Amino acid sequence: MKELTLGYSPCPNDTFIFYAMIHGKIDTGGLEFKETLLDVETLNQRALNAVLDLTKISYHAFGHMRDNYALLRSGSALGRGCGPIVVTKDGHTMEELRGKKIAIPGKLTTAALLLQLYDRAFVNSSNLIIMPFHEIMDAVANGDVDAGVIIHESRFTYVSYGLSRVIDLGQWWEKETGLPIPLGGILAKRELGRELILKVEDILRQSIEYSYNNRFEPMGYIKKHSQELSDGVIKDHIKLYVNDFTIDIGAEGEKAISELISRAEDNGIIKASKKPLFI
Repeated sequence: MKELTLGYSPCPNDTFIFYAMIHGKIDTGGLEFKETLLDVETLNQRALNAVLDLTKISYHAFGHMRDNYALLRSGSALGRGCGPIVVTKDGHTMEELRGKKIAIPGKLTTAALLLQLYDRAFVNSSNLIIMPFHEIMDAVANGDVDAGVIIHESRFTYVSYGLSRVIDLGQWWEKETGLPIPLGGILAKRELGRELILKVEDILRQSIEYSYNNRFEPMGYIKKHSQELSDGVIKDHIKLYVNDFTIDIGAEGEKAISELISRAEDNGIIKASKKPLFI
């Protein structure tokens, strides 16, 4: 039995897709996965130091670590109508938010990258305040920051905090490029080698398909790590972030990822790399 370290977030889409391979519901071909559940920005930072064999990351972060990691074709959060949203309490426009305090869910998140691609005034801005994604709406509502970039299930609940949408950065991206928005993906250390990486990729695909075919079975595991979420929000979250792109990125998904990283390189946010996306 060969053990591989694996990191992913406690969000419902991740616990949904990894459930079967973690709990022995499918044949892993002699591989055992030692999981660590952390928020995505912590995973991003760990991946910079190549700590884990396999890890969930933001696509923004992937642009900084292609020398050490290759992307798996399965497991991505990538789609339409699922991008980060800028919210405020005071009805600011994006132009008015230049120079204001904006909370972001991590320096290496795709949410932070999209904000900077939308308006270069936010690139390297000292007014971007990093905090855990689940604290952002309270910070905006309490006036600790002027606006926040929210992700995950926050897009379903921000109205209940008395907040209003300034812009949906995912909608902006889709209109700008005609492509789905690549939020996060699963990486494998290149040093694992092509054969093992492709094996893991196949196992992950089977794990996703298992959860699709046994939708109620993973709920106990999902709710264990999302204790504050209602069943309805969990269902909506999985429906939004787990889709055909999650099973296989496909040509359109690959184009979207390349476009995001290319734009980040062109704007000096990510250093250019000659390494391919995949193994």
